[in-house]
Amino acid sequence: MDVRRVLVVGAGQMGAGIAQVVAASGREVLLYDAVAGATERAREAMRRSLAKLAERGGPEPEAVLQRVTTVTRIEAATDVDLMVEAVVEDLAVKQTVFRDADAALADGAILASNTSSIPIASLASATRRPERVVGMHFFNPVPLMRLVEVIRTPATSEETARAVVALARELGKEPVEVRDVAGFVSNRILMPFINEAVRALEDGVAGAEGIDTVARLGFGHPMGPLALADLIGLDTCVAIMEVLRAGLGDARFEPARLLREHVAAGRLGRKAGEGFYRY
Repeated sequence: MDVRRVLVVGAGQMGAGIAQVVAASGREVLLYDAVAGATERAREAMRRSLAKLAERGGPEPEAVLQRVTTVTRIEAATDVDLMVEAVVEDLAVKQTVFRDADAALADGAILASNTSSIPIASLASATRRPERVVGMHFFNPVPLMRLVEVIRTPATSEETARAVVALARELGKEPVEVRDVAGFVSNRILMPFINEAVRALEDGVAGAEGIDTVARLGFGHPMGPLALADLIGLDTCVAIMEVLRAGLGDARFEPARLLREHVAAGRLGRKAGEGFYRY
């Protein structure tokens, strides 16, 4: 199956990044978000990102943006080959997107989710095409990070999996196929690391900068766990940990007290201007 036209649902940080890399590959992108003004903000974020990449020999920004069209409803994208959902990490919200897309899009369209933790089978259950439902988990920032986790359920067809793996490679990414288990590989490993860093901060073992410096200089990580949590969004980290705790039945995924306190106070990380650091 050749994927040439893609609907991206969700125009936040991840959705904008996905739309950008798909459009940069020469494909047509339709971008939808239910929140007023979100698609306009996404276009500006893409323009800034593309301008930086152009300085290093990347494609001309306006040429890429011309291939991104915003739509005001999913029903306006009936002739796409693929939907990539990138809305908030909430099962009920994602199931609604999949239910609406299943009703609106052509029977042959693949429905993919960029979820970072929610089992794909729970999204496929909201559709009448489970064989065409798959996980396509990109990493942030999407234009720079090469990894894509491809998650297939027992019902996902071989044709669907092959098409998504091929697309990831054509986008310049490295796809890794993983089982449909809560958190997949990446967040099953990453979230306990972030959580323990928050607990170390709670216990006064070191300050945020000290903890992150240990990870950068001692482990060779490009970014410390607390700065990374701010980039991901602390609310998203909590949501992922709650999915992991429920899905795997393991108390080690219980979000740290300080992490919950930051979220309750609206200190969500970069997107809010403050998390473990100020921005």
